[in-house]
Amino acid sequence: MTNTIVPLTMPKFGLAMTEGKLASWLVEPGQSVKQGDELADIETSKITSGYESPTAGVLRKQVAPAGETLPVGALIGVLADPAVSDADIEAFVTRFQAEQSTGEEAEGANSADTEPHQVQAGEYSLNVRDVGTGDDLPLLLIHGFGGDISNWLLTQDALASGRRVIAFDLPGHGASTKAVKDGSLVGLARAVGDLLEALSIPKAHVMGHSLGGGIALTLLREHPDKVASLSLLAPAGLEKAVNMTFITGFIEADRNRAMQQELEKLVHDKSLIGRKMVDSVMRARRLDGARDALRTIAAACFPNGEQGDDLRPVLDAAKVPVQLFWGEADEVLPVAGADNVPSSVKKHILQGVGHLPQLEKASEVNNETEEFLKERVPA
Repeated sequence: MTNTIVPLTMPKFGLAMTEGKLASWLVEPGQSVKQGDELADIETSKITSGYESPTAGVLRKQVAPAGETLPVGALIGVLADPAVSDADIEAFVTRFQAEQSTGEEAEGANSADTEPHQVQAGEYSLNVRDVGTGDDLPLLLIHGFGGDISNWLLTQDALASGRRVIAFDLPGHGASTKAVKDGSLVGLARAVGDLLEALSIPKAHVMGHSLGGGIALTLLREHPDKVASLSLLAPAGLEKAVNMTFITGFIEADRNRAMQQELEKLVHDKSLIGRKMVDSVMRARRLDGARDALRTIAAACFPNGEQGDDLRPVLDAAKVPVQLFWGEADEVLPVAGADNVPSSVKKHILQGVGHLPQLEKASEVNNETEEFLKERVPA
């Protein structure tokens, strides 16, 4: 990277993020870093995540101090080779900040195209965020029980290079229709199929997390022509066990403290669950019909406190490529479920990770998925 200056800017983790807090610097000016090294911690209303170095080099300047809240795209630091003079660094910072205001207006116009919007899919109105363009097959993201499109805030934009990436709120979740008529995996997979038709997508790569993984497997069984590949993150349907204490507590928690205790079961690093995240989940739970929708889905998918669907035969018969991610410290769906997949499935068992690999190990999941999708040749 000789004589190249690389700007470090406040990242856009996705969805409606407009600003972030530079919680702390992890690297001092003058320190050499490798690509992928964590340079800083960035805090949003949803999560705190590490800012990874885009390339190898030396952190020459911390433009923004720790503790400052900045808009997405704001310059926070500069990476450069030691051969670059301090004067050139200062000139770059001045020029970048002067030009930034010019670009903000154009970026604001573009961001309107990626805002979530309602799509009528069969009997449901689903909240959809659709980003990216290109000739590659689209990627559809299916979140888990009690989640919403924000579960993909570190995934969606990162994978939207050369393809559309679609995230949506399942029926009964987020800003989608709250009244759920059929909460079974079959019923929810039907809604996903209706969404693909409404978006004029005949075939897509599908990534599903937890319950969303079970829905993805069910979609493959019911509509194999619609699925080009599967990326499964701690998916439902691979064994009987499920932490019903979490499921029930997550549905019924009526105070922030109780909800925080349940949300902490989702991650290995409990510090990731901040007050703002708890507040956000509690606001969603108070919406009319939200708890009843989750009760309906839980009763259909987890009868008698166990997973009701055995989807192992789907993987045994799968004619599409499948990859699997699972945190070895998962407290919701035991990682032992990963033992029940055929050898054809590419497995990634992640150490020090709980039930949310796409948040706790975002870069690893994204990089592996990007390579996985590059290898796929659509039928």
